[in-house]
Amino acid sequence: MAFWWPLLVLAFAYGICKFLFMLIPPSVPSIDVDASDVLEDGNQTQENSFIYVPPRGNSQQSSKIVQCYEPATMKYLGYVPALTYDEVKDRVAKVRKAQKMWAKTSFKQRRLFLRILLKYIIKHQALICEISSRDTGKTTIDASLGEIMTTCEKIHWLLSEGERWLKPEYRSSGNSMLHKRAKVEFHPLGVIGAIVSWNYPFHNIFNSMLAALFSGNGIVIKISEHASWSGCFYFRIIQSALAAIGAPEELVEVITGFAETGEALVSSVDKVIFVGSPGVGKMIMSNAAETLTPVTLELGGKDAFIVCEDADVDHVAQIAVRAVLQSSGQNCAGAERFYVHRDIYASFVSKVTKIIKSVTVGPPLAGRYDMGALCMHEHSEKLESLVNDALDKGAEIVARGSFGHIGEDAVDQYFPPTVIINVNHSMRLMQEEAFGPVMPIMKFSSDEEAVKLANDSKYGLGCAVFSGSQSRAREIASQIHCGVAAVNDFAASYMCQSLPFGGVKHSGFGRFGGVEGLRACCLVKAVVEDRWWPFVKTKIPKPIQYPVAENGFEFQESLVEALYGLSIWERLQALVKVLKMLTEQNPAGSSSKRGID
Repeated sequence: MAFWWPLLVLAFAYGICKFLFMLIPPSVPSIDVDASDVLEDGNQTQENSFIYVPPRGNSQQSSKIVQCYEPATMKYLGYVPALTYDEVKDRVAKVRKAQKMWAKTSFKQRRLFLRILLKYIIKHQALICEISSRDTGKTTIDASLGEIMTTCEKIHWLLSEGERWLKPEYRSSGNSMLHKRAKVEFHPLGVIGAIVSWNYPFHNIFNSMLAALFSGNGIVIKISEHASWSGCFYFRIIQSALAAIGAPEELVEVITGFAETGEALVSSVDKVIFVGSPGVGKMIMSNAAETLTPVTLELGGKDAFIVCEDADVDHVAQIAVRAVLQSSGQNCAGAERFYVHRDIYASFVSKVTKIIKSVTVGPPLAGRYDMGALCMHEHSEKLESLVNDALDKGAEIVARGSFGHIGEDAVDQYFPPTVIINVNHSMRLMQEEAFGPVMPIMKFSSDEEAVKLANDSKYGLGCAVFSGSQSRAREIASQIHCGVAAVNDFAASYMCQSLPFGGVKHSGFGRFGGVEGLRACCLVKAVVEDRWWPFVKTKIPKPIQYPVAENGFEFQESLVEALYGLSIWERLQALVKVLKMLTEQNPAGSSSKRGID
């Protein structure tokens, strides 16, 4: 016993020291990012003080500049250039040159880069959220949930586990290669091209960039023409953090423009990550096929939200409203189809109706509003069309939110949260992606019917299932054909950044996030080497050396049975044959001689 006491004391002391060491904050440099031109503090130039009226349709696509404005007020913010094909090629070339140096950096240096970013984000949450709100129309609460928390969680996961999943991973070498060591190595691909959507301008830039850089790549990010103003400021944060660690600032590029800009990027990079609509995703996939460039597509969603009769209706109603308001033009993972068991249907509708009627809609930075504006110009017309089609086919509106003070120039940028009942799958509202604050609620009678309804969609991004029995909810969720599932919660999986994110069917393929997304930024290389080099080497057995012996095939048959026979006795018998043939003289010489004669 006396022998163990010193070891226990040492182990306890080590644990205490490690705990105390964790209490010491790491030394992380601070960065300053100039935000004087994006703060609404009265210093904006007179040029940027007017109301902007965007052209209808795609007429702006031919322009050489991208006009930027606040969706909530239509106030003009300025413009950014629409880069040409040659300009994009030049930017990619600069990133490629910088990436060759970055690929040689240590994980320690990469972690310092992440910590610098995390420190800045935590300290400047209000600024980041305000800029996102001005450029997309969302509330600062939605920006905090979707921009700040998700990005901080991503950084935290990379700091904790990123290196572990990028180190060589050793695998079993199999029966025939016992003398070998087998492993998988993860090398940078080179330059990643990301084309991201407008719904979360901060997180969508950082999400792709963090994984790309931590795995040793460079990245060029084409930001949406609907959120270019904020994206250009967020790019400054990245540049400042790179400069703080002495990394080349050209390692990351943020580019702006329209279709031509995106097409040029697809044809120039080593991998494409796209977040957007199925239609554009198909075009990107077609263009990438010309150069056989791999793609990850995260496309539309029409997530099912299923509520069983044994669920807590009060609790689920609050989550349901949060889910539908998050889809108010801001969140591609929003719930868009609500299926409620007929036994609690009336109660659920009553609860969500009461909540929706209390929701106020208005300019997010002008007061305490629950929901902001739609980011996309003319999107309210699409929502109105979907709702009218449902009404024409027998649906009924039972509740709508109220408007706050909205300037007459921005009226078309708003759509009230709306609850619709008596819906069915013949309605466009239940089939097409709405991307707006509309809650269509449909009855179901059994778990089997709920699953059938949920799977009756061309989309397959995510689902949420609620039940008083967790095993029941889990069983229903397991039968829904989608890439992401939440049991008794909504969208919680995205906050678990160790998990992959992506869908099936028209929701795309490939994954970003988690181990799968991190390794998707890598060249995955299978490596085999001698386990006991130089003492044990691969030597071709005598019977199958050239010229091959007469018993060469017999030797192979016995070798296969010795390695993979179904019983030990069969293997031993075959092994004896193998050893016997190896010890015999090779008759190949005489066989060859007879062939010449």
